[in-house]
Amino acid sequence: MNRPVVRLDNVTRSYGETTALAGVSLTFHRGELAAIVGPSGSGKSTMLNLIGTLDRPTSGTVEIDGHDIATLGDQELSALRAMTIGFVFQQFHLAAGLSALDNVAEGLLYTGTPLAERRRAARSALERVDLARRIYHRPNELSGGERQRVAIARALVGSPRLLLADEPTGALDSRSGDTVMALLRALHADGTTVVIITHDREVAASLPRQVQVRDGRIVHDSSRDRVPAC
Repeated sequence: MNRPVVRLDNVTRSYGETTALAGVSLTFHRGELAAIVGPSGSGKSTMLNLIGTLDRPTSGTVEIDGHDIATLGDQELSALRAMTIGFVFQQFHLAAGLSALDNVAEGLLYTGTPLAERRRAARSALERVDLARRIYHRPNELSGGERQRVAIARALVGSPRLLLADEPTGALDSRSGDTVMALLRALHADGTTVVIITHDREVAASLPRQVQVRDGRIVHDSSRDRVPAC
């Protein structure tokens, strides 16, 4: 089997006297489509920050695409994020004053790609999420579902190996949410490893793998239920 995209080994993350994660071990391989699911305060957002290299563990090992993040400096972590990880957030995090095209082009800002090339790649990514006719619109001129698709285009513009989607349907109506989930499945079908962090059990149940988190621990991982083929 290929090298894991994500490997957490006995990971703990504490903030003062509060333990957000306690001895978590978890692996995601290339091409997986999975959910990390749990209620507010369960530790799933902490896990997202660690997998996304936005935070470091208190103890244990976090490896992303074979890189132990504890051994990397801040610039190396930034480079790893830029080349390997795409992020999609519930609140979109789009720059209000920029068009959809330039919001997506900013996804390549830290790769050293010239502006003209960034815009060409951004246009292609927006076409991929069916927003070719909206590329010059600013966020306030787009619906919630369209803004989330812009956010997904920004996440995928650098062809990341790993896409992390944090509550991607949480701010959307059911129709827009269904559209976004269909898009994430299509990206997975094209070979991207997609991990969705959610409190929505219906969203989680629709995915091939569900990792349930509670009180900073993994309480169930559906991949362990599978019976190996003989």
